[in-house]
Amino acid sequence: MRNRERILTAAREMFVEFGCNAPFDEVARRAGVGNATLYRHFPDRPTLIHQVVLFVMGRVTASAEASLAEEPDAFAALCRFTHAAADERIGALCPMLAEGFDRDHPELLDARASLEAAVETLLTAGQQAGLIRTDVGVGDLMVALSQLSRPLPGTDCLEIDRFTHRHIQLFLDGLRAPAPSVLPGSAATLEDLRRKTM
Repeated sequence: MRNRERILTAAREMFVEFGCNAPFDEVARRAGVGNATLYRHFPDRPTLIHQVVLFVMGRVTASAEASLAEEPDAFAALCRFTHAAADERIGALCPMLAEGFDRDHPELLDARASLEAAVETLLTAGQQAGLIRTDVGVGDLMVALSQLSRPLPGTDCLEIDRFTHRHIQLFLDGLRAPAPSVLPGSAATLEDLRRKTM
């Protein structure tokens, strides 16, 4: 693994555990590089945070695309993607987006558009195949994924891994068609999420 990817992976884990103010020295130590190498790639904290968010979004997008291409059906693809996105700590990174993060940066907008398109394609494929209930939207999936993969306040974030995949699978089973119940309200769209969080 190249130094840059090792640093991004280590920083992602540190941000999950300690928030975006995690010590740079510890990020370097976990990545197995010297401080000079870290600063050469990421000269300051905002740059590192920005790149970690892009790194995670890119990996999650690639996972959505690979899941749909490689799994036997769209529901299996959705399950694989959702569990992989949780492993990428996508939910735990959400708080960083609220702390002075440049949400309108062109790189972020491009990465977000790619991620949204990939997840929309995945969910639509399952709905068109009759495998996923049609009264849910991509926003519903992303909200649930964010909530289920984020540590509870005051808990050891690494301990949540014991429950994350179990609870995600319970949620995914609730997406299967035919729907056993009628959901209140309307499906959450990506536009709904952007109005409230982005």
